[in-house]
Amino acid sequence: MSTVSWLDPASVEFPTPDQALEDPNGLLAVGGDLSPERLIAAYRLGIFPWFEESQPILWWSPSPRAVLFPANIYLSKSLKKRLRRQQYSVSCDQQFSQVMQHCANIPRQGQDGTWITDDMLEAYCQLFEQGIAHSIEVWFEGELIGGLYGIAIGKIFYGESMFSLRTDASKVAFAHLAKQLDNWHFALIDCQVSNPHLTRLGAEEIDRGLFSQLLSDNIDNTDHHNWSADWNSLFAI
Repeated sequence: MSTVSWLDPASVEFPTPDQALEDPNGLLAVGGDLSPERLIAAYRLGIFPWFEESQPILWWSPSPRAVLFPANIYLSKSLKKRLRRQQYSVSCDQQFSQVMQHCANIPRQGQDGTWITDDMLEAYCQLFEQGIAHSIEVWFEGELIGGLYGIAIGKIFYGESMFSLRTDASKVAFAHLAKQLDNWHFALIDCQVSNPHLTRLGAEEIDRGLFSQLLSDNIDNTDHHNWSADWNSLFAI
């Protein structure tokens, strides 16, 4: 029977993901901190933090795992039309902290408050400064109206959260991300846990064994990618 491990504050080592609980699905460990070193060690194993402000840090590795293979993104007819018309403009890594703040502040069904705490914001901004965390921003008439952020290690992108203030804004961000990652031959976008929004975009569920194998095969790739490239040209006709 699996039990939750308490992390050693002096070490960034984690128990193996196959020790995670079935109920609640994926809970693996408690404690530690949100230092860049610990976060990187966690993501390399497919482990991510998720907790409320009143809780200790909780670390998760659920199975099944929601992922999207970049080439498999589904674009509805209306979204394709919006992308072709370039009604919104898109940038990368221009407003990382603002994207996180919007993700924290947006009301979400079934959630009371936010899991993106001030400590979480500070930790991921440190990863952004190291070139590991990235944001996609969507703009309309100079206003930030949507976006997402996540972690890129090797050929894996770990999606964390997204927000939308106008119709399809988060979908436009996600479509551009998937298109660029496909161009760069990324193996997958980790979506963590499935929801109807992600499923409509083409996300699917795989078991922990396959997910771990895909990480092992792709996490150490050291190809350099130009995240500051012109993202607006990705869907240009």
